[in-house]
Amino acid sequence: MNIIVEELHARGHSVSVVRTEDSWYIKESSPFYTAITLKMDCGFDHEFFTIFVGRLLEIQRKGRSFWARLELEMEEMKAMSILHKMWAELIEHIFDDKHFMESLRAVKFDVVLTDPFTLTGVMVARHLDLPLVFNVRWTFDGEGHFNIAPSPLSYIPLAGTELSDKMSFQERVLNILAYCFTQCKIAYFITSNYDGLMQKFFGQHSFISLFQRADLWLMRIDFVFEFPWPTMPNVIYMGGFQCKPAKPLPPHLEDFVQSSGEHGVIIMSLGTLISSLPREISEEIAAAFAKLPQKIIWRHTGKPPVSLGNNTLLVDWMPQNDLLGHAKTKVFVAHGGTNGVHEAIYHGVPILGLPLVFDQHDNLFKIKF
Repeated sequence: MNIIVEELHARGHSVSVVRTEDSWYIKESSPFYTAITLKMDCGFDHEFFTIFVGRLLEIQRKGRSFWARLELEMEEMKAMSILHKMWAELIEHIFDDKHFMESLRAVKFDVVLTDPFTLTGVMVARHLDLPLVFNVRWTFDGEGHFNIAPSPLSYIPLAGTELSDKMSFQERVLNILAYCFTQCKIAYFITSNYDGLMQKFFGQHSFISLFQRADLWLMRIDFVFEFPWPTMPNVIYMGGFQCKPAKPLPPHLEDFVQSSGEHGVIIMSLGTLISSLPREISEEIAAAFAKLPQKIIWRHTGKPPVSLGNNTLLVDWMPQNDLLGHAKTKVFVAHGGTNGVHEAIYHGVPILGLPLVFDQHDNLFKIKF
């Protein structure tokens, strides 16, 4: 979203961003937009996500049995239920604040740009009767295509199944069962939080009708990277739009990279949301890195692992795109998030996957496939 906002600003548009007080990825001060800060929290902070990921890793280490997978699914949905309950309360707070809503209307905005993973921006756009543009990969009830285009389960695999578009009869049955199970989870854990809000503020309108009202869907996927899928004229695929040629590295990183010699460099990052892993896992990874001839640049916060080798540099932040584009980068150890996968493909760097949550398993499966 930051890249889109910066590009809009560069083209002369005035951008206002509505954020909550605890927003750690949307800063209150920026030269590219005017922040409108709501005096409440949305609950999606680093501490919440660190605890959540630690619990998921604990479950995944039990193996790939059916019961471990079921436990993993339920843990994810319970966490999502907590978040969506907070987001529903946020929406109600916004709509009940008549002064705030009138102040938005008085500005006379031209368009609403939002991520439909939450309903906040979607409902505000409907209330203000403004054109609606999605920056989207997921809606809160799953993959975005399911809301706007025919999606036959005979050749469209559900996220999380690690199936391809060429399914056997048994795999199609599994895909249908997974779809039904997912719809039950979404209805129980997620959409139930919004039913009262929809009735209170929009009468008989469903959230699906609000999604389908969007004028433009900017999909953060590359059509070539995905399996075949029916689409619509108002969908623009922009996967990898953040990728660009590498810039020179900061001097301290360039010196470290050059010191790797012929062996090159391995970089490890688990994305914006996951800056550290449970202690015992970090120790195991650090010990494994210490045995390699390559130099390692690892995005890691918190206390350094005791087993950290002399060949490993820990950083709070890294210029990921620039490192991936460096000639000495040999491997990218990544969680499989969409942005990181696209950047690795763009620069032609092999990925060693460490999938944790959401669509990461599927992204890495498609690379392997």
